[in-house]
Amino acid sequence: MEDMNGIEVKNLEIGERVQGTVTKVEEKQVLVDVQDSKVDGIIPISELSSLHIETASDVVSEGDVLELIVTKVEEELLVLSKRKVDAEKAWEDMKDRFEQGEIFEAEVKDVVKGGLVVDLGVRGFVPASLVEDHYVEDFADYKNKTLTFKIVELDQEKNRLILSHRAVVEAEKQEQKKQLLVDIESGSVLEGTVQRITDFGAFVDIGGVDGLVHISQLSHEHVEKPSDVVTEGQKVTVKVLSVDRDNERISLSIKETLPGPWSEIASKAPKGTVLEGVVKRLVSYGAFVEVFPGVEGLVHISQISHKHIGTPHEVLQENQDVKVKVLDVNEADQRLSLSIKALEEKEAEVTDYEMPEESTGFQLGEMIGDKLKDLK
Repeated sequence: MEDMNGIEVKNLEIGERVQGTVTKVEEKQVLVDVQDSKVDGIIPISELSSLHIETASDVVSEGDVLELIVTKVEEELLVLSKRKVDAEKAWEDMKDRFEQGEIFEAEVKDVVKGGLVVDLGVRGFVPASLVEDHYVEDFADYKNKTLTFKIVELDQEKNRLILSHRAVVEAEKQEQKKQLLVDIESGSVLEGTVQRITDFGAFVDIGGVDGLVHISQLSHEHVEKPSDVVTEGQKVTVKVLSVDRDNERISLSIKETLPGPWSEIASKAPKGTVLEGVVKRLVSYGAFVEVFPGVEGLVHISQISHKHIGTPHEVLQENQDVKVKVLDVNEADQRLSLSIKALEEKEAEVTDYEMPEESTGFQLGEMIGDKLKDLK
């Protein structure tokens, strides 16, 4: 069929693809001049985008050339869809990405109940459980945020496209973990964050992989339960004790990064210092008294009492509080000599002397004198 100018025009049918130039943008619809057609076309706002939009000008402007699909043919008008063309292209693109397991970036368009909405030419949905690898209380901050995604489910017939950011995060962490297990060496001192606390220790994240600080490696002091000395989220310095790459296990120590209990003991307890302590152990040759956490000094049996004692048990018992005086300190050998005796008053020594008998009232010399008189 030809018009007056001799240009061939087509009678278009539903489902045909056409090219149209935007002639007018109204609030809720767009008018287009359709190539090879004697009638004008109209795109309702609902057919402009796969997402909800407020006004047509959000998507198109006058003069834009669009690929469209005919959805309805009327005598003086064609009803067209941009959304369907975009969706067809998008589905092809999505299938490719899905098959190749591609990771791509996209902006979060909306936060809805149960997850996030992403515009990929078709509506992509990210369920709340697939956003992060940890629980998120409120997703409000995610609107307009650009994230990396992977398609985990695709069904064009049901218009179902499920995306996951969590899968990307987990894959990155796994890769990071593998690399860290290759690079890490025993003896390294690293910064970490306490992730979980158990009865037997604390798991510390050292950059994508967790290592265990056993309860015995938390402190120089005795630890009843790990939560007494560390809290979740706490930043800690750790030393790598061992790496089991096959089983992905790393043993760490906080204790070995801390000053030892004997560190600077000579300045903390110089000779002559009087300290409070607790009797920890009694042995045949003396008593071990703890004067600082993890620091025990020996009170030799000869320094327990001024009295002669056969065993320390005669005057001391375990867990008894005592005051001690430092006799000698040796930081290098971790030796501390203490005395309890030096702080106790020495009782006056009492010796049993024989007292002379009471005087009989005369002196020996007088007696001799009398005898001499008798001899005269």
